[in-house]
Amino acid sequence: MKPYLLQTVKTLAMLGAMRGRIDLSSKELAQQMNVSQQTASRYLLELDKIGVITRELGIKKQLIHITDTGIKLLEKEYSEYQQIFEVSNRIILKGRVVSGLGEGKYYTEQDGYKSQFKDKLGFIPYPGTLNIEVNPIERNKIRLLKTYNGIAIDGFKTESRTFGNVKCFQAMVNNIKGAVILPLRSHYSMILEFISPVHMREASRLKDGDEVEVIINIYNEDNHGD
Repeated sequence: MKPYLLQTVKTLAMLGAMRGRIDLSSKELAQQMNVSQQTASRYLLELDKIGVITRELGIKKQLIHITDTGIKLLEKEYSEYQQIFEVSNRIILKGRVVSGLGEGKYYTEQDGYKSQFKDKLGFIPYPGTLNIEVNPIERNKIRLLKTYNGIAIDGFKTESRTFGNVKCFQAMVNNIKGAVILPLRSHYSMILEFISPVHMREASRLKDGDEVEVIINIYNEDNHGD
């Protein structure tokens, strides 16, 4: 939506148009928005045309009400501002489900990791990881996430090989709680690996290409790395 139309909807909402119909002239709206009466009238006409508001024309004023479509626009705007101001507590990423190489199952089944997952995360993960390719526009959020200490999962050795350190962040995908895991020695990647106590693809009926939202808890500034 064009910025000036979104600002008009916000102004109408502040005047009470979400709760019910309000009496408002284009002149009064113009004064609220510091624009000309002709411009305010055009804004209302555009919003009415795309179904964001309803208008009943009177002699001098209009009865204006924000529709469900308009309310959803405002809810989206509110959600985005929440993400901005709550960044000290969480990071929200969007991406799509992709297939991995099967390595996640191998690593999550290692006893050295499983015991620490249980002690530090409170669950033993279902073998494997849900791989999420983060939208390119949000790549800076991954860089930000890597600056936080997270929950340390120590590396260990077996008779055949060495397994590296990992850090985790409690997270949620499709209302299912789990954790995002970041191998400390891995190169920069747009892929996030999510573990949970359940088989995510079955529990959420996910398939490659499906869009998901990942809500990651990063606690507070005391958790920030150097």
